[in-house]
Amino acid sequence: MPSGGLEGFDASVLRYLDAAYNLARYLLRDPHDAEDAVQDAFLRAVRHFGSLRGSDGRAWLLSIVRNTCFTRLRGRRRAAEAVEFDEVEHTAQASESEPEADLARAMAAVTLREGLDRLPVEFREALVLRELEGLSYKEIAQATGVPIGTVMSRLARARRHLSIALGAAGKVED
Repeated sequence: MPSGGLEGFDASVLRYLDAAYNLARYLLRDPHDAEDAVQDAFLRAVRHFGSLRGSDGRAWLLSIVRNTCFTRLRGRRRAAEAVEFDEVEHTAQASESEPEADLARAMAAVTLREGLDRLPVEFREALVLRELEGLSYKEIAQATGVPIGTVMSRLARARRHLSIALGAAGKVED
């Protein structure tokens, strides 16, 4: 393994565990499947750590996580197996606030999650990598194995579809 064996792995890859789980959770839509996928991906990453080129293992690891998730998605027999991620339950939000603000925040989180869930997986993946994980276009291209132009196109289309979905959800019929 490069950079001192497992110590190098810890320094180059292990620090991205949260990012790996976040991507897997949004792709698989099931926290338990996401945990399993991340575990499988990390086992693969340890085995193939010698193939890592460069010092930043984030895009490399997220590419492995992505491939593991897509393998799992292809293996699913029914879409009904998906378990919803509860944003309110899993968000580390310790601040106290007014009940009305809490309700508004919870409703916004549900609306956003529903909007993301309606996106095709390629668009959802691009948004999660860019907006939640902060990857550059180049890093997303490396992680997904597509050209930067495709990343830019997917992000633009994903944002447009999400905006439409959120706009439609915000309209209330009187």
